[in-house]
Amino acid sequence: MDVLNALVLLMNYVIIPATSYGAQLALGGLGVTLVYGILRFSNFAHGDTMAFGTTITILVTWWFQSMGVNFGVLPTALLALPFGIAATAALVLLTDRGVYRFYRKKRVAPVFMVIVSTGVMFVMNGLTRFIIGVGDQNFADGARFLVTASQFKAWSGLEEGLAIRVTTALTIATALVVVAALFWFLRTTRTGKSMRAFSDNEDLALLSGISPDKVVRVTWLLVGALATIAGVLYGLDKSFKPFNYFQLLLPIFAAAVVGGLGNPLGAIAGGFVVAFSEVTVTYAWKKVLSYLLPPGLVPGGLVQLLSTDYKFAVSFAILVVVLLFRPTGLFNGKSL
Repeated sequence: MDVLNALVLLMNYVIIPATSYGAQLALGGLGVTLVYGILRFSNFAHGDTMAFGTTITILVTWWFQSMGVNFGVLPTALLALPFGIAATAALVLLTDRGVYRFYRKKRVAPVFMVIVSTGVMFVMNGLTRFIIGVGDQNFADGARFLVTASQFKAWSGLEEGLAIRVTTALTIATALVVVAALFWFLRTTRTGKSMRAFSDNEDLALLSGISPDKVVRVTWLLVGALATIAGVLYGLDKSFKPFNYFQLLLPIFAAAVVGGLGNPLGAIAGGFVVAFSEVTVTYAWKKVLSYLLPPGLVPGGLVQLLSTDYKFAVSFAILVVVLLFRPTGLFNGKSL
């Protein structure tokens, strides 16, 4: 029975939250790896692209809520999500046309594109704060839990209760659908194959008649959609604050680098590696150990390696280790 209680604790505070967080990082990492793999630069504005898409989704959600429109047990934000995706796609396409295309035509070194994307990041961050402010915004509605802790306790007879939030289940389900759709698109459609060919060898792709402008446009459309979906899911799960998305850039890049920059499968795997590492290192293990160890051997402290305030330090450490010892990542992507 104690082992089952320990397992429920792990499910409640480590496995389920890390899986949800990993799915969010995977979607964010996919956007980063598409830009790096196809457009060949590290897009430091991706976190604030997520924030902008989430901002537009929140505004449309509030508009729907003011008119009494809802989505039943599911968050109304799902109805507003297409508007956020459309606005974000328009923003990144305009940014590419007004900023990135100039440097791309001059074939500048990737480091210059990184610097340019940093400038774009600050502009997007300011735009987002101007539109929605700097405070926390809670836009989640609908049912809160699929299973509550009290329901689980009554059903199982265990001391510990398992709670599964609707946003957690929604995040995992949405990530599965989006990832499956993206891989289907890249592997089976003519445009997706053109993007993969352009990524593998740009000069040979041009000789084959592939339109670089079309590849760039479709890439930014996909990046805008992925960024908005990831941002909205993260906001529903943890509430929205623009600066949080700026901070989220580190674990997203860590996920992309761990898996292998430019490799979509690697971005997904890297997202879960980073998420589970962060949650595991910052979790206080005392209560779990109290179920598994004899009373005299239970530690007096929290058995927490790092405070949750330092969870991004875990991402940074993983990023440094991977860059030092395996710069191409787990799935042999493109090295920095």
